[in-house]
Amino acid sequence: MSDMSVQDLLKQVNATLEKSSSDFSKKAEQAFAEAKKAGDMSAETKESVDKMATEVNTLRQASESLKAQLGEVEQHVAGKNHLGDAAAALSLGATVAKSDKLASFAKDFVQANQKGRVSIPIQAALLSTGVPAGTVEPMRLPGVQEKLKQRLFIRDLISPGRTESPAIYWVQQTGFTNAAKVVAEGTAKPYSEIEFANKLTPVTTIAHMFKASKQIMDDFAQLQSLIDKEMRYGLKYVEEQEILFGDGTGAHLHGIIPQATEYSSTGIPAGATAIDTLRWAMLQAQLARVPASGHVLHFTDWAKIELLKDDLGRYIIGNPQGTNAPSMWGLPVVETEIAAFLNKFLTGAFRDGAQLFDREDANVVISTENADDFEKNLISVRCEERAALAVYRPEAFIYGDLPTVTP
Repeated sequence: MSDMSVQDLLKQVNATLEKSSSDFSKKAEQAFAEAKKAGDMSAETKESVDKMATEVNTLRQASESLKAQLGEVEQHVAGKNHLGDAAAALSLGATVAKSDKLASFAKDFVQANQKGRVSIPIQAALLSTGVPAGTVEPMRLPGVQEKLKQRLFIRDLISPGRTESPAIYWVQQTGFTNAAKVVAEGTAKPYSEIEFANKLTPVTTIAHMFKASKQIMDDFAQLQSLIDKEMRYGLKYVEEQEILFGDGTGAHLHGIIPQATEYSSTGIPAGATAIDTLRWAMLQAQLARVPASGHVLHFTDWAKIELLKDDLGRYIIGNPQGTNAPSMWGLPVVETEIAAFLNKFLTGAFRDGAQLFDREDANVVISTENADDFEKNLISVRCEERAALAVYRPEAFIYGDLPTVTP
């Protein structure tokens, strides 16, 4: 069988399809006229129309399948000829065209109204020779596969603010002695004592830099966007660590946890669980007159709590079919991947107890005149932000250890 005979097969199928379609249309018109005149068509007429409709549909599928097979051959031939190996391309076309499977497939479509798809092994026909190394480029998947990132959360929990100063000066109430009492007419009134402390929180700069080829940044807009995003994420990751754990020395922020009140288990019933501990921490915040608004737990610890079951095997907190956001004792639970939070917890009044002031939002600046960048066609990418953190009420945050959780 030659390439021309394959084309003839397709022509034969199309011709048969055209004739069958015409006959089917005429038969359908007759059936419609019969049904209109008699109120219904005979069983013989209905059977004949159904049979013809099936044949037409089968022939249409045959035509489309043959076109698809020949199209695949043309694509392979075009690809091989583009690489300069015409012999291999012709070998591929001849292999498919001369295949007994293709001949049998086409014959069955025309004569027996069969359905299906033919698979023709081409093996060595695809192996071209004499092509210089590097001529065939490897397939490149679109985009850049980004590294998975930790979810950031703490900035969204505390109150936002803005400043145009290099430092935040504020006054913190540190104590209150209430001496109010009932007094008799004409006697001296008692004095209560309110203690204050002046606080100065400097604005801190968080920054990092990156070197890149000028050509790469010019040629790939997506790569430039990715670098921008990665730089900003790296900045925010450190910012979160500073807000939580900054020790206040040097240029570091004075974070929440170093100032938080240590959890006290005094008075809690014996055998307290992790769930009991979180409730007792809420009580501790309540007694300090700053009711808690949320909990922060490590992913692992929260998973263990959700897996706790009672003596009958029923989940205490978790609900495998539930869709509600994580919560404990009516307060939202925020999960984090920060390793320092493993087996720890932070319960606090986040909105009322702290505020983050932005002086300069995170920004990315690109320069070609840093050091020898101009000479080497490099660029320097800088990402930085300036912010200050004020922890107004250290007693609003309770930080401590979780009891061992055993699901």
